[in-house]
Amino acid sequence: MARVLVVDDEPGVRAALHRGLTAEGMEVVAVGDGPSALRAALTGSFDAVVLDIILPGLSGYRVLEHLRAAGVDTPVLLVSAKDGEVDQADGLDLGADGYLVKPFSFVVLVAQLKAMLRRRDATLGRTGQKVRLGGLVVDPAARSASYDGHAMELSPREFALLHALASRPDTAVAKDELLRLVWGDAQAASRNVVEVYVGYLRRKLDAVGAGHLLRTVRGFGYLVGSGA
Repeated sequence: MARVLVVDDEPGVRAALHRGLTAEGMEVVAVGDGPSALRAALTGSFDAVVLDIILPGLSGYRVLEHLRAAGVDTPVLLVSAKDGEVDQADGLDLGADGYLVKPFSFVVLVAQLKAMLRRRDATLGRTGQKVRLGGLVVDPAARSASYDGHAMELSPREFALLHALASRPDTAVAKDELLRLVWGDAQAASRNVVEVYVGYLRRKLDAVGAGHLLRTVRGFGYLVGSGA
């Protein structure tokens, strides 16, 4: 399931894109201003970003510029009411992967987004990009994790669990969802197994001073976040 960040200051547009992309099988997070978009996108936990240019607080151009300067290469589809060639060239020069002019067809947006995701999958070999949460870095390509430069020795299952949680920063993930993401099937193991592995992972995080990142959400599941 592709995880997509939608950024638009119009609530109606955000709601429509959230609803439509969710129906396309994507996991969608929607925000309405530039600073919130930058904070979310800098984690590297999204597969693609749909980014409006005119935003309060920080323009889409500046958000994109900061992302590329920070080494975050998540595919970005810029969306704007500006249809001039210079505007499109400016966006692409800053590192955008596509440019869509408002008003746009949702079908066209989905087609561009899926094409970007296919190119991304081919480039990454479907492994995914690094996730960064403060001092925590989770690299699925290298199957490695570290905190403030201190490497963590994780089993494959512990790594998969950390990646599943860190890829959804500051979001509570249910035990059944973790069973599906980490074990491949919600019926593959019991919820107690999730609790056992969370305990293992917590000890590994504690050992490098990152235990505060992992939090239990009582009666639901677990959460990893820089502010946890």
